[in-house]
Amino acid sequence: MANNKSSKKNILINERNRQRNLKYKTLVKSVIKRALSAISENTEGKAEIVKNAMRTIDKTVTKGVTHKKAAARRKSRLARALNASA
Repeated sequence: MANNKSSKKNILINERNRQRNLKYKTLVKSVIKRALSAISENTEGKAEIVKNAMRTIDKTVTKGVTHKKAAARRKSRLARALNASA
């Protein structure tokens, strides 16, 4: 257990940030899954769904949840899947 006041505050801050990061990570996973299923099922608005997924991935980078290169890798895989289905 933390001994001083700042350590106790840091524990609270770390938990708050962990919860926020978990929310964004879950959102990105579900958006990517939705985009990939739209691509595989050849849905009409699949390009728009992929675009929204890429926007969500970019938002997690600006929030500091995802690393820039990891986001680029995910976006590249989505774009590659979309182009392969066309």
